Amino acid sequence: MNNQPIAQLTAPSLLKLGACFIYEVLTVIAISFACVGLFLWLVGDATNAVKHFLLQFFLWSLVGAYFVRCWVTCGQTLAMQAWNIKVVNQKHKTLTLNQALIRYMLATLSLLLCGVGFLWAIFDREQLFLHDRLLRNRIVTVAKSS
Repeated sequence: MNNQPIAQLTAPSLLKLGACFIYEVLTVIAISFACVGLFLWLVGDATNAVKHFLLQFFLWSLVGAYFVRCWVTCGQTLAMQAWNIKVVNQKHKTLTLNQALIRYMLATLSLLLCGVGFLWAIFDREQLFLHDRLLRNRIVTVAKSS
């Protein structure tokens, strides 16, 4: 487990959150390329409706597994490690499995609704995403590791 000390309990700047979000998108694209390749190798063509749905579900599940595993084990994804930020629950601990699963589902719903839950951070007094506000999670800055 990664138990880096938390530098502050305030949210990182919107600029830092935005940069981390872009890095997360690049990571998801890379994971998706690998997963699509694996799926097509195992199943073949995914142009019919059932296989297309299975491919989408496969991608959503594996990307979710990446995020949930990162949030539960150390509280940081690859992008969050690069930007020295961490997601913690109300007790300032890493998320439980249930918290991480619900966070992923709510973040997915937010993206389906044109990113409204992510844009929420612009107007939130603590710069929390809507799913973090609802779950009482925080994104905090961690001390740089040497």
